[in-house]
Amino acid sequence: MMKMHTALTIAGSDSSGGAGIQADLKTMTAHGVYGMSAVTALTAQNTTGVTDILAVPPAFLAAQLDAVFADIPPDAVKIGMVADAALIHVIAEKLDEYDAKNVVVDPVMVATSGAHLISEDAVEALVSELLPRAALITPNIPEAEVLADMAITDRTAMTAAAARIHERTHAAVLMKGGHSVDDANDLLVDDTGARWFEGRRIATSNTHGTGCTLSSAIASNLARGIDTDTAVARAKAYLSGALAAGLDLGHGSGPLAHTFDLKSRFIV
Repeated sequence: MMKMHTALTIAGSDSSGGAGIQADLKTMTAHGVYGMSAVTALTAQNTTGVTDILAVPPAFLAAQLDAVFADIPPDAVKIGMVADAALIHVIAEKLDEYDAKNVVVDPVMVATSGAHLISEDAVEALVSELLPRAALITPNIPEAEVLADMAITDRTAMTAAAARIHERTHAAVLMKGGHSVDDANDLLVDDTGARWFEGRRIATSNTHGTGCTLSSAIASNLARGIDTDTAVARAKAYLSGALAAGLDLGHGSGPLAHTFDLKSRFIV
């Protein structure tokens, strides 16, 4: 009898396979974790953009979560983009009902262009209902500016903003520095203080799904019982490897090579 650690991703489906549910499940597989999913929305998208979105009814999301938790309780939960306040209510209720552990929230709110991706009421629900239930939050700099209600232009501001978010949510905060100009250094703030995780910037335009991949890699590590600092460090190393592998697909910002380190006799 083989047993595996388990992780659940609650996110949208990416038809091109580079982000969302698909990226999460590939990442979990690459980390030796059994991945499960609850879909919040279907998207028609590829490397050049999103052309359509079909939201899942709240009752159906609840049914998906009940089905997973009742049969295979996850050792960790990763939550990605949830654009509807009603869906956020459902997720929060189910996290409490099943006493979910190791909840990692990637608060997808702002596109790289600066455009807001979710409604104001969804942002309010995210802040009041989901973030306080998280063990770890992984905002990028534009998202952290929204959550901390302040501009972030340097390391000092990153530290102040992360501390403010931690104080408001009581969750550990990993602020991703990928939007910085000259580095890819991330900052982790929790009850024990602040520490930096240095990263190298990979010269590639194929970065579709990096946020999804990092957060699901961290969740996978937490599911295996790895401490937060080591989980973050390992996830960053995995992300760098997936970027550096140089996968080049599509006409836009392509996906990562999630299985760059996967060895199998079935791969020819």
